[in-house]
Amino acid sequence: MLDPWLQFALTLAIALVAAIAVTVIVSTATRLASRRRSWPAGLIRRARRPFRGLLLTLAVWVALGLAFPDRDWMPVLDQLFTILVIATAAWLLAALVTFGTDVTLGRYRIDVPDNRVARRIRTQTLIVRRLAIALIVVVAIGAALLTFPAVQAFGASVLASAGIVSIIAGLAAQSVLANIFAGLQIAFSDALRVDDVVVVEGEWGRVGEITLSYVVLDLWDDRRLVLPCTYFTTTPFQNWTRQGSELLGSVELDLDWRVSPTRMRAHLDEVLAQTDLWDGRASVLQVTEATGGLVRVRILVTAQDSPTLFDLRCVVREAMVTWVQSTMPAALPVQRVMMTQPEPEPLVEPDHAPGEGLFTGSAEAEARASTFTQAIPIIVPADADASARAQSSKSTATRSETTDRT
Repeated sequence: MLDPWLQFALTLAIALVAAIAVTVIVSTATRLASRRRSWPAGLIRRARRPFRGLLLTLAVWVALGLAFPDRDWMPVLDQLFTILVIATAAWLLAALVTFGTDVTLGRYRIDVPDNRVARRIRTQTLIVRRLAIALIVVVAIGAALLTFPAVQAFGASVLASAGIVSIIAGLAAQSVLANIFAGLQIAFSDALRVDDVVVVEGEWGRVGEITLSYVVLDLWDDRRLVLPCTYFTTTPFQNWTRQGSELLGSVELDLDWRVSPTRMRAHLDEVLAQTDLWDGRASVLQVTEATGGLVRVRILVTAQDSPTLFDLRCVVREAMVTWVQSTMPAALPVQRVMMTQPEPEPLVEPDHAPGEGLFTGSAEAEARASTFTQAIPIIVPADADASARAQSSKSTATRSETTDRT
């Protein structure tokens, strides 16, 4: 019993030394291949543990196979180590996928202005990463199960009836599959990206995460709104950063008729010149309504993004209210009450003929009305009198006939 175990110990030591040597060689070669770049450090950090685990598993397996080639329990160990190799290889592939996507995400920053392309690439890269890792896990689990003879026979029967199984699975997981395809559609149609500012269900927030089944919105008051991916493919929503982050906002004030829009416009220019929130693209002051005893003044201003626009609107609104209070108090909105004497008796106006209307009173009006009544028979007054006389004579004849019979 000592000779096989001693052989196993020696073989295992040699295998471990070889594994360590391979690890050192690969790490050194990776560092030397790109000395002036930072990605080798990330690759080594991501792949170190799964790579060492794979080499260690292979070393122990080789040592056991060389030391105990004819033992009865070796088939069981072979199957066990096969499963371990599949698991560590899947771990290594997932680490490589994660590293590759991290490199892609590092090249496109989203914390800078004009990051529309970066947000699109980030969204698509994260979706591809999740899909790739999910595919690796599914393939690894399937490969591990196929190491069992019973599962191999069952797999053959499943493949023989793959059509029925796919139909049943599709019907059973219809909502799940719909969300997965909706997530892929969102990621690759560029309709919604990570860090987009949207308005959904009356809530304003930023897209924090997009997965294959749901979308997480970071609302302005630090709440989180989680919606299924199918919501964004079936329901209209507002995307304020679809093409760019610049926005136009309005400030409305209801003031008295004695306000001076010209002076307000001059003060608006002074307010915007003193703040860094305004991006200088547009500033407009207009009177949009003049009804109900008040005039409505609307101010339009622009900013580089939605948070800045919100603060700019608040600054402009406060500045204009303060200016009206201090400079033009007569322009503040008021409610007027008129004190009057009792009204005299209403005058009785003489009867007079109706004037010309839209559809009556003139040849043009009647021609205009005829376009709506061409399919309806029109009875003129003369025809009406003739029809009445004919009806009266008919009634008289009927009464006479009834009297004669009596």
